[in-house]
Amino acid sequence: MPDQALRTAVSGLAAATTRVNASANNIANAGTVGRVGAAEGDADRAYQAQTVQQTSAPGSGTRAAIVPRNPATQTVFAPDSPLANAQGLVDAPNVDLGEELVNQITAKAAFKANAAVIRSVDEQQDDLLDILS
Repeated sequence: MPDQALRTAVSGLAAATTRVNASANNIANAGTVGRVGAAEGDADRAYQAQTVQQTSAPGSGTRAAIVPRNPATQTVFAPDSPLANAQGLVDAPNVDLGEELVNQITAKAAFKANAAVIRSVDEQQDDLLDILS
């Protein structure tokens, strides 16, 4: 039982870390723009916003995978940008800073909760060893 609890908590820590990393990338790149319709691999392509899909892992725990947000970009009016087309439009990452703040807070809470589980399992094992000795 303690092994399963530890595996579940460790997978939760990893998922929370993945959520923080994806959100941090989105925040760091929120102000970038790209040429409208730029192809993948094009240097003028806008940053593709990310989201995290979290699913149950077989047995116990969770898995988190970073996937492109849909839509990853949005077209905005920025006529002063050197990447703007004739209509003054550029592609910008589809990033909502309020949503990213919520993602960061949620990931922090999940990380703390899973760390508390690990501490509890450790304390229970210590207590069990004390009883047995």
